[in-house]
Amino acid sequence: QVQLSESGGGLVQPGGSLRLSCTASGNIFRINYMAWYRQTPGAQRELVARISGGGLADYSASVKGRFTISRDNDKKSVYLEMNNLKLEDTAVYYCQMNLSPHANEDLYWGQGTQVTVSS
Repeated sequence: QVQLSESGGGLVQPGGSLRLSCTASGNIFRINYMAWYRQTPGAQRELVARISGGGLADYSASVKGRFTISRDNDKKSVYLEMNNLKLEDTAVYYCQMNLSPHANEDLYWGQGTQVTVSS
């Protein structure tokens, strides 16, 4: 069974930095794209960043220029470097991996990790 395990969340002051990690385990032959989402109570889960199998990344407008997504195929991991954190970045962050050539098939989620930005 495929499982995604997240780590790296925590409490940080505005302007600070955090690095989130997500590692997949189980019977995995290939990973297509990897992504990070975030969600606050009462809100929909929103896409933060995505990186394709070829390494091409894109970001939501709210984090562009501050966050960097990267991947390590040997470790079956995806990372999110978060810099210059703002209060509105507070959320539960979830990693996602697509294990199918089709974008909306074989999607797996991490358990979530809390990021709290507070002064």
